[in-house]
Amino acid sequence: MRSRDGTRSSAGIRGEAQLAPASLRLRALRIHGLLSILVPPHPPRSLRAFTLLELLVSISVISLLIGLLLPALGASRRTAHTVQCSSNQRQLVLAWTLYAADYRGFCAPAARESDPAGPVYWWGRVAGGATPTVIRDDGLLSPYLADSLHEGSVLECPAQPWGSYRAQPMSIPAPGQPTSTYGYNGYGLCPPAAPGWNLSIGAQRWQRVDDLAQPSGVFVFADAMLPGTPIRNSALLDPPLLFTGGAWSPNSSPTTVFRHLGGPFGSVSAGRADGSATLAAAEGAWLTHPNLRIGSVGMDNEHYVPGWVLWR
Repeated sequence: MRSRDGTRSSAGIRGEAQLAPASLRLRALRIHGLLSILVPPHPPRSLRAFTLLELLVSISVISLLIGLLLPALGASRRTAHTVQCSSNQRQLVLAWTLYAADYRGFCAPAARESDPAGPVYWWGRVAGGATPTVIRDDGLLSPYLADSLHEGSVLECPAQPWGSYRAQPMSIPAPGQPTSTYGYNGYGLCPPAAPGWNLSIGAQRWQRVDDLAQPSGVFVFADAMLPGTPIRNSALLDPPLLFTGGAWSPNSSPTTVFRHLGGPFGSVSAGRADGSATLAAAEGAWLTHPNLRIGSVGMDNEHYVPGWVLWR
């Protein structure tokens, strides 16, 4: 209400204040009604548990998917092992080449057995005594390697880790301690310094790296194992033919092992004299122990003994 002089009275102001909330409520109801038409409310959710049949079907589908995935993961892991193995062998061949550069080009000996402190092998030293011990950093190739002998080292194929085989008897390593799951081709490269064979082939030529006619075909290192239960490691790569009495005869226990993927009988990773490391797939006729995939690459000494046909 307004007074005679045109101003609103206090009673009028109170009346408008009382009407304002009612007007706002009406306006809000109209907006809510419009929204209800444009956006219908969500129906209430019905809560329903899985039935036993649905649960069994879900478990079956998940199991099927896992079954399809596991072989692929296993193959990827084995492929990674092969790649790492080839890398290891390239490092070993490089160390072997550096050794030769320091020793007038001569290939490294497989062993120096007459050392007063105990025999020294290409992978380490065996210190004598009541309890023989492997000295890991004292191998013939150790000064040329960035790694030393231990589980998972450059001297161990990841596809044949420590614990999956038994160490050789005391003729080479100390019992219960790893040496290497790679075999060095001492038989063909340094016959006078190949332990176990030097008495029969010690008169043959000690090879020099620069004299190798086809270095890409000569194995320096390769995956190697010896048959046994469990399987045993071998730090020497023995060829398919042995020289005895002035003639070659088949070796009943060559040491090349085909532990990698490739072909129906597996593949071997071999580090060659030209610095490469490649795979060679096995053939059934090459295996002397098919259940262990142990044998040789080929049935003659082409890859193992340079100039073997000239031995007398």
